[in-house]
Amino acid sequence: MSGPVGEERLADAAEAAFGAGADGVLVLAFHSWGGLTRFASSRIHQNTWREDVEFRVMAVADGNRTGVAATHSLDPAVVRRAADDALAIARIAPPDPDFPGLAPPAPVAHTAAFDDETANATPAARASAVAGALGELPAGMEGAGYVETAADEVLVCSTTGLRAFAATTHAGCSVLAIAPDSSGYAERLERRFGEVDTHALAGIAADKAERSADPQPVDAGPWTVILEPAATSTILQFLGYLGFGGKAYLEGRSFLTGRLGSKLMADAITIVDDATAPDALGLPFDFEGMPSQRVTLIDKGVARSVVWDRATAKKAGTESTGHGLPPPNSYGPLPLNLRMEPGENTLDDMIASTERGLLVTRFHYSNVVNEKETILTGMTRDGTFLIQDGKIANGVRNLRYTQNAVEALANVEAVGATTEISTEMFFGGSRAPAIKIREFKFSSTTTH
Repeated sequence: MSGPVGEERLADAAEAAFGAGADGVLVLAFHSWGGLTRFASSRIHQNTWREDVEFRVMAVADGNRTGVAATHSLDPAVVRRAADDALAIARIAPPDPDFPGLAPPAPVAHTAAFDDETANATPAARASAVAGALGELPAGMEGAGYVETAADEVLVCSTTGLRAFAATTHAGCSVLAIAPDSSGYAERLERRFGEVDTHALAGIAADKAERSADPQPVDAGPWTVILEPAATSTILQFLGYLGFGGKAYLEGRSFLTGRLGSKLMADAITIVDDATAPDALGLPFDFEGMPSQRVTLIDKGVARSVVWDRATAKKAGTESTGHGLPPPNSYGPLPLNLRMEPGENTLDDMIASTERGLLVTRFHYSNVVNEKETILTGMTRDGTFLIQDGKIANGVRNLRYTQNAVEALANVEAVGATTEISTEMFFGGSRAPAIKIREFKFSSTTTH
């Protein structure tokens, strides 16, 4: 088993790159370790352990030519060779008139984001968590999913004197309960392994599978829907990728281009990006070394801002919000720690207020149909229910949605009081509540 390398050892290796003779050098150092235990057919079928170290070196030549090289060695001499390679690349790279230079030193907030139990979790501990989940499933139902524990150390330093370091942990579990003609799903992601209750997750998944048995067909078309947090997060993360970044905004690809200050969504919708919130999974700095800032993107339905890195901020005549990605980066800045602020409604309240509608556990295989118009398409999965007269009536067969995401959030009628985190992101995730939406568009049905 591994453990922390520590800031000083990472810095000793990283600073070896500073002697390469470049105009400037930025080094990102990552040390990651952790275990993944996967199960299917109600038995563990894979247990893996990984550990990796990476030094990503960006060298600057002639003021605005840059090159990037990487190594997976802690040896300072090897890191220095990576810097030499990066400088050789920079010298033949075309000039970049938008290069803002390397960031100066800036104070970074300290976050208590490292948990020893999570970082040191053993295969036996993860197997015990899996056993706890499987023990909650009734006879005739199989379980599949994963339990993961992971830790990261991240260092950003440069020849400007900038130096920022953070150590973080996270743990997660998903449980898919599989019945003969239905399934149910639950997932939890937290900073600490001890906060992931696999028993409770399996109970939720099993209940969904039982209640959605013998799913009935319903027609496609516009429906009142209640999206549980995992489904809401799908919409939120796609909006982050499609339109909340400064590069998409400046290039006119964002749905927010020319619309800041306009009312786009319902009053109940406030969306922020905040890596340093106590319940977030992000870092207190970005990969340029800038402090991560809380940015209000949508305020009570009104478009307020996008996120910036140093290059896009320079073009826009503003300041970085601490959302730079690792070089080389063609995406521009992205919000990696989105959160939709909670409302005042319970899930039961929203169901009780619905005469006829659908309850959606999560979406699957969602994709972009039209970037500028934020049209998404995907499938419901693992627990889709008909609501009739304020009660869950029965499970229904899965449907394909094809929906303008901004329009969906303009049609929100209620927002849940609690949030959950979901992630497919790099050093981050989105936290979202359940939401009730009118006229959510389903374009086709399925036979199962």
